[in-house]
Amino acid sequence: MMNHSNTLHFEPEPKPEAVVGPGEFKIAAIGLEHGHINNMCAKLEQAGAEVKWVYDSDTEKLKAFQEKFPQAQAASYKAEILQDAEVQLVAAAPITSERGDLGLVVQDAGKHFFTAKAPFTTMEQLERAKAKTEETGLKWAVNYSERVSVESAVFAEQIINKGAIGRVVQVIGTGPHRLNAPARPEWFFKKDQYGGILCDIGSHQIEQFLTFTGATDAKVQASRTANYVNKDHPEMEDFGDATLTGDNGAGNYFRVDWLTPDGLRSWGDGRTIILGTEGFIELRKNIDITNDENGEHLFLVNQQGEKHYSLAGKVGFPYYHHLILDCLEHTERAMTQEHAFKAAELCLTAQEKAVRME
Repeated sequence: MMNHSNTLHFEPEPKPEAVVGPGEFKIAAIGLEHGHINNMCAKLEQAGAEVKWVYDSDTEKLKAFQEKFPQAQAASYKAEILQDAEVQLVAAAPITSERGDLGLVVQDAGKHFFTAKAPFTTMEQLERAKAKTEETGLKWAVNYSERVSVESAVFAEQIINKGAIGRVVQVIGTGPHRLNAPARPEWFFKKDQYGGILCDIGSHQIEQFLTFTGATDAKVQASRTANYVNKDHPEMEDFGDATLTGDNGAGNYFRVDWLTPDGLRSWGDGRTIILGTEGFIELRKNIDITNDENGEHLFLVNQQGEKHYSLAGKVGFPYYHHLILDCLEHTERAMTQEHAFKAAELCLTAQEKAVRME
């Protein structure tokens, strides 16, 4: 049943508090290739988790991680973590193409797996992960951070569920990023390792489309990629877009790129426009250009009027709290396994089907 609302004024749901006490949920980090690992562990720590171990072959990365999480012990090898019965979940951000194989090893050791996006670079990796989760019953969670770690996006889901804009019929997303090529590792420019732009940062867009519309599946109608600027990295894709139709009739268009100019006071002007039958929402996630250099802005327009919400620090990130409870209680509060894998499947499909424009 579709919810309806006759108000413009919504309050964020109470910010979540820690769901476990000290030492009740111990985690480890393996693979520090992407900086998302820091946010993943920090958010779980805020929810009550304890970061017990960290492993990476790069000692400089280890040192930087331990500066943020001083209680984390540096493991000499991965097996030291996998053999520790106290560790219940492993968070991971290795090279993208290596995440699938690592997840198999982690689940074989009896631990839940929490990976940075994108979780896979091939359909074969996805199919092996599906089989392993069926076999083990363990979580293969994915940190789709542009929704679960953005307060304006969390609030958008809350008010959509309360009927703020009626039935959601379309989502338009933009996911621009600043490249800063000299700071990127070599693997970042190798397509078989990063997976392509639609597989990589496009995964955020497809996941939020499924969430905001309530679609459980979708068809990729068209997708395109290009390398407009970075000719010195021939396997790089600095532009991509795609159009999808959900199994419930909702539409999606998104564009992702690595073309953010240096003049912007943010790494990217990420926006989402959510159209409903009774109104629309615009998210300005990272910045409100020329106005507020901080993000977390939500603009709501419905039959009752217009309202701007500034949400930084007011909503919290319940996904991470729910994930801990899901691991402990065998529930699916944070995100269903089917949803996490469907978002991955669709971004792989979009990447495979993409027409190369330049």
